[in-house]
Amino acid sequence: MGVKVTVRSVKLFAGVLLLFLLCYSSAASWKPAAQDEPTAHESRPWRPTGEVANLNYFGAAVCAECHAAIFQSQSAAPMAGALEPAAESAILKAHPRLVFHSGRFSYLITPQDKQISYTVTAGAQSISASVLWSFGRGLSARTYLLRHDNEYYESRLSYYTAIEGLDYTLGYPREPAGSIAEAMGRKLEPDEFRKCIACHSTGAVVGNQVYLDRLEAGVRCEACHGPGGRHVSAMKAGRQERLIFNPRRLSPDALSQELCGSCHRSVDDVFQLPNRGDIHNVRFQPYRIFGSKCYGDDPRISCTACHDPHATLRHEVAFYDQKCLACHLGQGAVAKRGNEVASTSGLEPNAPPCPVRPQDCVSCHMPKFGLPGSHFEFTDHRIRISKPGMPFPI
Repeated sequence: MGVKVTVRSVKLFAGVLLLFLLCYSSAASWKPAAQDEPTAHESRPWRPTGEVANLNYFGAAVCAECHAAIFQSQSAAPMAGALEPAAESAILKAHPRLVFHSGRFSYLITPQDKQISYTVTAGAQSISASVLWSFGRGLSARTYLLRHDNEYYESRLSYYTAIEGLDYTLGYPREPAGSIAEAMGRKLEPDEFRKCIACHSTGAVVGNQVYLDRLEAGVRCEACHGPGGRHVSAMKAGRQERLIFNPRRLSPDALSQELCGSCHRSVDDVFQLPNRGDIHNVRFQPYRIFGSKCYGDDPRISCTACHDPHATLRHEVAFYDQKCLACHLGQGAVAKRGNEVASTSGLEPNAPPCPVRPQDCVSCHMPKFGLPGSHFEFTDHRIRISKPGMPFPI
């Protein structure tokens, strides 16, 4: 059996070896922490991609019976809107006739016979598909899942919020297609279709099979916490067993790369892509943050240190300044603010302060990049000193 060597594993090897040597002398007295939360696999934590068989999903509404406040907050969070039935799309209701022209091809997305139709026309030729779902919250774009001749397709065109109209989906050539079938979009192979559905919905994938009739639109409670069947049964029976997966129990690195990275692309995922050196990888936040000099197994630099999956996305620069100052607090300010920082992070500041200023950290250290045709600027999560004219680090 061969051993899979990844960029991530090589980078972490030295640290793991040092940790082993430090802990070896006390190994005999070490005892594992109590673990009452089942994981999907013995070898790795639960992932939202749902490859495990015999899962019993209850749905977010059942979670709301005990966790009403979190349910309400998460319902407005970006991930909750990661997938939406086309017939319920506010964007398609507000724009009931979307048109686009590309060479000899004309596109039309419009309601037809109680469904949304996606039609491509070229002279006397015409091809139509049903729009089943729209992918994405709409902060930057919405891409459509089409069904044609019992096959699933990714739409060649997406709706872009900034222009309030259609343009080429990211990843497609920005030029007319070679045929009308190609102009419609790209057929999704079973593995890709399964991954798309799993990462944008909850409960649809069980044992590597897709069950669209069970689908809960968007990334809801059980996508990250795992199926709640056993947990709900225990609570209703009065047994104080929290038989649900809690991502907080993961190490910061495992949370970012194994859990969040399962959909947002981990460093190992990106290094398997043929175009991993392309600027388009700016969209893969777990991969980008892994390349940061300050990245490590520290809760102050994990995905959830800055982004609460139960809440709406924060946009205030000052909010993120406080996250940076949890580590980069000047020695002169440690005595003044040390208790405050320790109370929020549980750790003392341990990194030098910025010599320029302690405000607006992200503008210098997390620059934005606009991808061709994206009509949007993505924040680069590779934290670094960035100056005008510097090449994009891959």
